[in-house]
Amino acid sequence: MDEVLSRIWQSLDARVNGPLMFRLIMQPLIAAALAVREGLADADAGKPAYFWALLTRPAERRQLLREGWTAVVKVFVLAAILETVYELIVYGRIYPFEALLVSFVLACVPYILIRGPVNRIAASTRRTRSSF
Repeated sequence: MDEVLSRIWQSLDARVNGPLMFRLIMQPLIAAALAVREGLADADAGKPAYFWALLTRPAERRQLLREGWTAVVKVFVLAAILETVYELIVYGRIYPFEALLVSFVLACVPYILIRGPVNRIAASTRRTRSSF
């Protein structure tokens, strides 16, 4: 198991300087743009911060996950395709776990981390404006 984890860590580190490096910048930016759009929509609808709601509202968790997945699925699929192409170019084979891990980090993590704060900032900005 240590051997596998060591190989994964080394190959993840090598991705930063390898071919198709642009995906490490573009995919999180696209996911962030989607998160901003959804966070603003959440603020308009008066919804709580996305990640916080995932943690604290178990009854709504399934719907929230479905909603988030629907928004980010295209970016995740693109990330998985590009990661698979990268692995074929560099390694000559596909490592499915690594491809899914990198795709998740590039597409889903930025979305989850950005959507809630955008909601909170937009909601507080709108409350401030309406009080004047």
